[in-house]
Amino acid sequence: MRVPIGFSTPPDQPSPQTLPTSPTSPIKLSIPELLRRYPINLTKYEQFRAYLHAHPELSTQEKNTAAFVVVHLSLLGGYEIHERIGGHGVAAVLKNGDGRTVLLRAEMDALPVKETTGLPYASTVEMMDTDGLVKPVMHACGHDIHITSLLATGERLASMREHWAGTVILLFQPNEERSGGAQQMVDDRLYERIPIPDVLLAQHVSPKRAGWLGMNSGVQLSASETLKITLHGRGGHASSPVATIDPIVMMASCILRLQTIVSRELDVAHEFAVVTIGQASAGNAPNIIPDTATFHVNVRTVDEIIRARVMASIKRIVTAESDASNAAQAPTIEIISAFPVTYNSPKITYLLGHVFETVFGGNFKPNEFPQINASDDFSILARAIARPYCYWMLGGTDPVLFDSKDEREIPWNHSSSFAPIMQPTIKVATDAMTAAALTFVVREVASI
Repeated sequence: MRVPIGFSTPPDQPSPQTLPTSPTSPIKLSIPELLRRYPINLTKYEQFRAYLHAHPELSTQEKNTAAFVVVHLSLLGGYEIHERIGGHGVAAVLKNGDGRTVLLRAEMDALPVKETTGLPYASTVEMMDTDGLVKPVMHACGHDIHITSLLATGERLASMREHWAGTVILLFQPNEERSGGAQQMVDDRLYERIPIPDVLLAQHVSPKRAGWLGMNSGVQLSASETLKITLHGRGGHASSPVATIDPIVMMASCILRLQTIVSRELDVAHEFAVVTIGQASAGNAPNIIPDTATFHVNVRTVDEIIRARVMASIKRIVTAESDASNAAQAPTIEIISAFPVTYNSPKITYLLGHVFETVFGGNFKPNEFPQINASDDFSILARAIARPYCYWMLGGTDPVLFDSKDEREIPWNHSSSFAPIMQPTIKVATDAMTAAALTFVVREVASI
């Protein structure tokens, strides 16, 4: 096996004993040739994507999305479908003889964002969120692309069963955006319902140029934790602040001081962390000083020691500001979501790097997309069973737009104007997921 461009041979390069071989077949077709012989109906899946984009659902409320997935999986034939796992999660199992088991994952939830893309299939949906507030909803992170491409991959793999042996699992996960979905599926006996996979694979659309594909060996995404911090003051009339302990002033001081953790307590040339306050609230009327103030802190790290230091600094600062305000009660600090680091297995990345190079040529850019500060709970699915995994990135921005603008001007994930172009995004996403699955279940292949 030749070393893929951009990757060195890992010291733990897998031997034939590391990953069991699949049965051989007299039909020896390369993975690129299989992709050419079994194309997908792009028009059909563009319609799928348009429907999903126009009908997004918030985290934990993906009921109709899951139903859409189940209907189309049922039409494929051969898949054993498991519903309502960890909420609205769906897993579909296609058994095709002896061989490895590969799990392919896509997320289903959308975000509380008011869409401004101007697309003909733009979302106008509003839903009541779990906090009781009605919010606009948008697929602002590309999960509609992920669902569509995984359904297309499922159809494609089912159509080429004579060329591979093993088991393929299509997993459609709820509640990724709030970090609970993967763990909820595991806790709901996911791995008692489906076979234990040998390897797990996932992908994510990004603002890079459509047609581009990249991945890292090792750290791909950072860990993320969101803290809900409640400061306890003593409320009263706005005309008499002297009779109160103002939690809004307390919160303002905390927010300013928290900005110094990264810049003043870490060696930023060698120690990575991001501390962001993205939500703050207090009070219900301008003439009332409230009893409490609440804000949310999001922390991104890739190293457990640095994470511990940052978390300790947050607690120290908010406690000290509370004490300085003479608050009668210490602040309440709750971890409301947590994503672990996404760390791609060097062995799996090495194998996929070779295949992606043969399929995508110069559009595959290993290690071009640096470790990014975004996070995902995908690795929880693998950590629960101690299995290797790989997660790669796809481009989704219209090439004309991408080539004409500074990359910083292009809408990112979670933006109200984030709008991955239909093609080649869906085709590349489907080719990538199909090729990745075939890497581990295909019968003997001439090119590898």
